[in-house]
Amino acid sequence: MSEPRIAFKAGRAFRREGTNWVDPSATKGAILLQNGDDGLLHFIWKNRGSNNVEEDLILFPGDASFVKVSQSAWGRTYVLKFSSSDQRHFFWMQDADSSRDLEFVENVNRLLADPENVPIWAGPSVGQSNTQVTPAAGPSSVPAAEPPSSQPAAGSSGGHQPTAEELAQLQQIISSMGGGAGAATSAPDFLLQDILTPANLQPLFRTHPELVAALFPHLPPDLPVEPSAEVLEQIVASPQFRSAVRSFDVALSTGALQGFVRALGLPEEAGNGFEAFLRAIQEQANSEQESGAGAGERMDTD
Repeated sequence: MSEPRIAFKAGRAFRREGTNWVDPSATKGAILLQNGDDGLLHFIWKNRGSNNVEEDLILFPGDASFVKVSQSAWGRTYVLKFSSSDQRHFFWMQDADSSRDLEFVENVNRLLADPENVPIWAGPSVGQSNTQVTPAAGPSSVPAAEPPSSQPAAGSSGGHQPTAEELAQLQQIISSMGGGAGAATSAPDFLLQDILTPANLQPLFRTHPELVAALFPHLPPDLPVEPSAEVLEQIVASPQFRSAVRSFDVALSTGALQGFVRALGLPEEAGNGFEAFLRAIQEQANSEQESGAGAGERMDTD
């Protein structure tokens, strides 16, 4: 084969059997588009660990498109789909810097439409990182189907939910910390991953059923299931949840989340460290309890 015409870091994701969900694979990979010896365009996925080609798809002009999975809360999951069949191949971007995602996708689709087209490159931005990310700071499972509408799911809260861009920003902050020597701080006595364990959380869903309704609005609004204790138990026991908690611990320990915590309804100083975050959570809970008690007293005196 000739030299790749397009190449960028991307992992694969696989549809969960019997569902419309896809789960990301942690394997480091790359997507390559190149002309084969047969004169046709090949869409290749290569394992960057073993350097082996594990997927080689022959593409005919105008038959395929590479599009974003719009239901992905993380925002960097894509699907290669075909007009001539029901084939779907899912991928997630693995470069820590998302600034060139659109450029890669547009060039992929340019070649898919006509292999004679020439990719158009704007060039990497100044300071662009080439660090790959892993599911510890990467996407969680996402629905594979296209959403029926852009309206929020029924039962979702009216409060601010972190956007895909904010989540991507958090991911980039976390991934850029790996191996950083100058940011070392004293480790707290305990971490979120010591608290938010399945053993601690799962009994709460049974003894306090009101938590189910309270927590579901803060999950991706397109979960294809009804709110239930069983679903939450599966979520908190999943590797994706544990990885997300570990990643959040890392970010909190460096004080890198002052801006992001605003999306959670907390003061900016809550992102200065683990203790500040827990203190802000406690103060928010106390405030809500006092507000609720006050409302109850007013109702009693009416």
